[in-house]
Amino acid sequence: MNYHKKFIDQAVKEAEKALKKNEVPVGAIIVKDGKIISKAHNQRISKNNALYHAEILAIEKACKKLKTWRLDDAVLYTTLEPCLMCTGAVMQARIKKVVFCAKDEKGGAVLSKYTVFDDKKLPFNVEYEYIPDERCSKLLKEFFKKLRD
Repeated sequence: MNYHKKFIDQAVKEAEKALKKNEVPVGAIIVKDGKIISKAHNQRISKNNALYHAEILAIEKACKKLKTWRLDDAVLYTTLEPCLMCTGAVMQARIKKVVFCAKDEKGGAVLSKYTVFDDKKLPFNVEYEYIPDERCSKLLKEFFKKLRD
């Protein structure tokens, strides 16, 4: 956990940036060889683009930085369990592992609603780890409570 903590902390900072922009507070970072190569947060609302999930933006930035679409041996840290779109992007980018800190009971595609990374019919092998972090679920709960009020 100590190794993961510094990266989770950075993903949380990205989620906090999203919250300040009135976006769903999700942050993501991509790490390769122990170094952060990209950071992103949700921007669907501010950019009027349904594709702009934190994970998708982090993948895009990492690909540009490394000048390749293959993110072999990279690890994606995200504050929320990825959805179907994001798990698909992770597989297509050949990301080795995903670490997430809050489950998404409504749309999570790793453990909650679907188990995409466990599907042996798919040609991609992605490891994953769920490391609960109360900060992540708290940010989301507060955001949606504020929307309802």
